[in-house]
Amino acid sequence: MTTYLPPVESKDTSFGVKLYLGTSMVVVLLMMVVGLLMRAAQAGWLDIPADIFYQLMTTHGAGMVGISGLAGASIMWHFLSRHVHLSRTVLYINYGLFLSGVVLILGSIFWGGYAGGWTFLWPLPAKSMGLWSADAAASFILGLLLIGVGFLIFNLDAGLAITRRYGSVLRGLGLDQLLSGEIRSDHPPTVVASSMVIIVNTLGILSGAVVLVVTLANLYFPELVINPLLAKNLIYFFGHVFINATIYMSVIAVYELLPVYAGRPWKVSRPFYAAWAAATVFVMAVYPHHLLLDAVMPAPLLVLGQIVSYLSGIPVLLVTAYGALLLVYRSGIQWQVPALWLMLAMFGWAGGVIPAIVDGTIQINKVMHNTMWVPGHFHFYLLIGLLPMVIGFGLHITSAHKALNVQVQRTFFFLYFAGAVAFSVAFLAGGWASVPRRWAQHWPEWMAYDQVGSLAAIVVIIAMVGVVIALVRRLLERNHGTTA
Repeated sequence: MTTYLPPVESKDTSFGVKLYLGTSMVVVLLMMVVGLLMRAAQAGWLDIPADIFYQLMTTHGAGMVGISGLAGASIMWHFLSRHVHLSRTVLYINYGLFLSGVVLILGSIFWGGYAGGWTFLWPLPAKSMGLWSADAAASFILGLLLIGVGFLIFNLDAGLAITRRYGSVLRGLGLDQLLSGEIRSDHPPTVVASSMVIIVNTLGILSGAVVLVVTLANLYFPELVINPLLAKNLIYFFGHVFINATIYMSVIAVYELLPVYAGRPWKVSRPFYAAWAAATVFVMAVYPHHLLLDAVMPAPLLVLGQIVSYLSGIPVLLVTAYGALLLVYRSGIQWQVPALWLMLAMFGWAGGVIPAIVDGTIQINKVMHNTMWVPGHFHFYLLIGLLPMVIGFGLHITSAHKALNVQVQRTFFFLYFAGAVAFSVAFLAGGWASVPRRWAQHWPEWMAYDQVGSLAAIVVIIAMVGVVIALVRRLLERNHGTTA
């Protein structure tokens, strides 16, 4: 049995990281409330007009994707800055561009009536049938562009810092060690994960920027067009890469913090490098599984989407989840609250991949893709995988100078766990029963799934309120652990 190491934060926490984290937690809570309103409307408990419902759906989708990116960026910056020199100016520029983009997006939705969904599928922004103006659509597109530019600058700064320290981003990923066979066990897992995120997210954001710029121009110059199938591929490549990158940024918290609680280091190895190298390719290659219903897609891409769907979750998930289990096994770990959240994230990430693989099978996808099965899959990932990583990170850095109320926070943890699982399973069960997704109103035969989901969402929100209050109060306190 190893000696337990108390969770003392040995490095200063940047004010920018706290700003990112506090903003993320508050916005996530608000987006949960928006999600509850939609579920309650589908359950027949609220009367929300269809146009307002789709405005809420657009807000919830764009909000959750964007704020997940901001939360993941706080974790990546916090830990990567221990190994390379990152620009604080860039950290704040990204935050400023993010807020500016949010203002434009919210204005487009609640002032301009835009309700085209966060995926902005071509040519929907320009084909509103009078529900919103070209200016409203342009505001939404500009907002996404600003957020994308901010994250692009963030990634380029991190990539430059890794290049200065290790020679290149590929060396940061560990490819040189993987190919040479000379494994340096002191190479930080944080640098490996960050390098992967930089590669895939830079390419994803650039592809999204292409179609966003064309969409924006088309709103005022209709003669400027793009092939719809190409546009859809660019959009889903961007969307799939970006939301996956949020998880890969956030899992850095597991690599850095779980060893603190277990009292054992997390060392890199040849399988670790191989897994992250494979994930870099798979995350970019798997996006066609979103397009399996598009019969005009080239068949090889659809086959690629199905095959890689089976493979993409295995490499990093295996070395991370299995590595986490090995790390804590017989370690004498004391299950403090942040450690509970981090292990819950491993369960959520591992469990969430199962419905994803099911939906990635072409014959099943034909029946299940446009049902509640799909939101069940990604809510499982985000609610039980991604968000617990962020919460565990937040509780750790804020408890370093002031102890948590353990009994209260454990209660919130188990409430959240039960509610999040029930909420996600209600979606999956609805999908199994062929309840369609994206419908503002549901038939009475479907409402039982919506009602269970709504009750579960209330439990999650109650737990989340307790967590957010504890986090924000601590983030607002001045202490010696904060730097400018």
